[in-house]
Amino acid sequence: MGKFNLMALPYAPEALEPVISKETIGFHHGKHLAGYVNNLNALLEGSPLQDLPLEEIVLKAEGGVLNNAGQILNHNLYFGQFCAPKADNQPIGKLAEAIVRDFGSFEAFKEEFQKKGATLFGSGWVWLSADKDGKLVITQETNAANPIQRGLKPLLTFDVWEHAYYLDYQNRRPDHLAALWQIINWEVIEQRY
Repeated sequence: MGKFNLMALPYAPEALEPVISKETIGFHHGKHLAGYVNNLNALLEGSPLQDLPLEEIVLKAEGGVLNNAGQILNHNLYFGQFCAPKADNQPIGKLAEAIVRDFGSFEAFKEEFQKKGATLFGSGWVWLSADKDGKLVITQETNAANPIQRGLKPLLTFDVWEHAYYLDYQNRRPDHLAALWQIINWEVIEQRY
């Protein structure tokens, strides 16, 4: 076992279909994320970082420890932000107001977010985060990087590693990104904000 455990999904593996298939959830959560958890637990044993919370490990670690800890943090936020598909799914509350304030409209925000996700070369993540003043920013993070490393508070993320979408969308990353809006649990994102 070890200090960290594979997060339990807050929905059934088939709940996100047809946006994300049960098969993709099985591989992505059950194999990829589980692998990062097992790797990190093994790497932390006897390390000065072993008693730190995950976020602190991401801020202090390097190399393999950082890669595995970052992937766990990123995936926990990713898998924790979804719900069953909804038509016309949109943000709520103060977050919705902040999106309009900082991007002009929800549609303009979605367009910029999807563009940043589609144009990130290689593997990584596109994030909506808040700075220390509550201003919203979109960042591209490569590999296992997380916005906390830039002093930002991560709110929403789309995983653009191929394993996140290849079974369902093959090489059509933009189609995958466009479909994800249907399954965002905006109540979770609002609470993070």
